[in-house]
Amino acid sequence: MSAATSVLERPVAPVATPPIDLPAAPLVSAVMPCLNEARTIGDCIRKAQACMRELGIDGEVVVADNGSSDRSVEIARALGARVVHQPVPGYGAALRAGIEAARGEIIIMADSDDSYDWGALGPFVDKIREGYDLVMGNRFAGGIEDGAMPALHRYLGNPVLSLISRIAFRAPIGDFHCGMRAFTREAFRRMGLRSNGMEFATEMVAGSAYSGLRMAEIPIRLYPDNRGRPPHLRSFRDGWRHLRLIATYAPDHLYLWPGSVLFAAGIALMSLLLTGPFVHGELYLGIHFLVLGGLCALLGANVLLMGILAKAAVSVRYPALASPLLKRLKAGFTLERGLVLGGSMIVAGFVFDATLLARWIGSYGIPMDDTVHPAFVATITIVLGVNLVFGSFLMHLMLKDEDRT
Repeated sequence: MSAATSVLERPVAPVATPPIDLPAAPLVSAVMPCLNEARTIGDCIRKAQACMRELGIDGEVVVADNGSSDRSVEIARALGARVVHQPVPGYGAALRAGIEAARGEIIIMADSDDSYDWGALGPFVDKIREGYDLVMGNRFAGGIEDGAMPALHRYLGNPVLSLISRIAFRAPIGDFHCGMRAFTREAFRRMGLRSNGMEFATEMVAGSAYSGLRMAEIPIRLYPDNRGRPPHLRSFRDGWRHLRLIATYAPDHLYLWPGSVLFAAGIALMSLLLTGPFVHGELYLGIHFLVLGGLCALLGANVLLMGILAKAAVSVRYPALASPLLKRLKAGFTLERGLVLGGSMIVAGFVFDATLLARWIGSYGIPMDDTVHPAFVATITIVLGVNLVFGSFLMHLMLKDEDRT
């Protein structure tokens, strides 16, 4: 067998070594990421091959090697698996390379450490045939063997991150980090995945949700791995990377809701204290609360602007993502309107401050303590107007349609 080298167009480019004369494309590709899995890779390949034979499925096994220094590659090739070499380190990088090289219409991925049952491919294939684009395994529904998952992951990490992800992405998935899942080739293309690390698992569900793909779950069982070495997963490092991706891909929760609350609270406080301190019985709200209101308004306005830009960036990456806010902004926002509104705020603030300056000059510099509150509000209005003027140029850049001039 002669070796042929194929280079993918993505930045993370695998080098595959398939036969020159490839047979017709199989229905199912079993993709296994691999980094020094010589103890278990053979069992996983044999189980997957036997399962596909029993199901009467034309399939292949693709091993995405991530730089193994043991006999993993030799074992995989000896058993008839295609090996894709991925020099870029990382769980996601290896899987992306293997999935890109896979030829099947249905792709099933799982680890090669024998913690997932490669002999249980049937339910995944059946769900895909029912019309689902992504089928996730759920270890919590199917059962977790003793010693298969650390207590920290089982009772805190996975449940908490899955809960946050369900809220952020509105995806009906109970186990976001299950490593065994199936999807179609077209679904993978629409997901637009880029992550190289363990957060690839979360990005896949987020990309599916944003792309409007149909998702389902099936119970699966998790077994203790037989790798005989420490796992590649690092609890706190990889947990943070998952959380970072969730926050980045959920601008509503990271920006828009907190920004809206801050801005509303700030405007309310400034409106209440515009003409002077607020006194109700023994309650006294003075200049300190006015400063707090100004701070909240400024922070809220800037966070809201970043949220709008973040939603625009996400919508560019996932065109199927329906965002009523973006649709309204694209329909009603123009650079000119933003400039007029921001400029009006600046002018109003300066006019008020100029009036106070004229009064001070006309009174020969006497104290004007009764004007401190409105002067502060006028200054905050000027700053908000300046932010809106410059922010309008950014929003125009991000939100304008291609045919808008």
